[in-house]
Amino acid sequence: MWDWFVSFLTLVLEALAGAVGDWGLAVIILTFIIRLLIMPLMTKSTASTAKMQVLQPKLQEIQERYADDPERQMAEMRKFQAENNFNPLGGCLPMFLQMPVFFALFTVARNVPADASFFNIMPSISMSVSQAVSQLGFPGALVYLIFDVGFGAMTLAQMLINVKNVPEEQRQQNIMMGVMMGVMMVWFGWSVPAAVLLYYVTSAIWQVIQQQVVTKRVTERVKAETEAKMANQPAEINVVRKERKPRPKKKG
Repeated sequence: MWDWFVSFLTLVLEALAGAVGDWGLAVIILTFIIRLLIMPLMTKSTASTAKMQVLQPKLQEIQERYADDPERQMAEMRKFQAENNFNPLGGCLPMFLQMPVFFALFTVARNVPADASFFNIMPSISMSVSQAVSQLGFPGALVYLIFDVGFGAMTLAQMLINVKNVPEEQRQQNIMMGVMMGVMMVWFGWSVPAAVLLYYVTSAIWQVIQQQVVTKRVTERVKAETEAKMANQPAEINVVRKERKPRPKKKG
């Protein structure tokens, strides 16, 4: 199955490269195609995340209320999620769908011709940054280095955008985590084929634009709808019945 997927991706990339006359541009177009295909799922994921932010206080309340009864706690949480049409895993699917493409590109990039370039500014998209520096020197590998730094910068940018939606006390921690992730991505990008960097940087730019244009609107709409639905739900009243003590028997 995996070999078939890699072969299919290679054929698509070869067809695009033949149509546009450039391998690097073919990777960018392939990225656009993939992002367009998963855009409905990304929108659904955004809606799921926005709903989670509204429902989270109520879920925490259920967890605290039934902390001593795990079975009842799980039952109440499932009931609450079903009533509000919420799937806690709904935000993860787009990420899982992109991962096979990301890893398959490692193999695909090694299958392209050695002279598969990107507008002659990258002599070979199958070459890694470290290989480019070693073979071309720093001036010749400048574009490779720019894309590697861009790899880390776009990772940080996405996390900085998302940090706006977290509580104030967690914001500083998330920013530090974003910086660390950005540095790790630069280190990771040092040894991967340039085709992978092209794919990720293009995908990340698309994601940032989508977050500013589409995600913001979807988030505001879903939050407003969920808050209105929560406000219209009947209040839950917990009735605690007192244990009835047995009546004393009358003496005969």
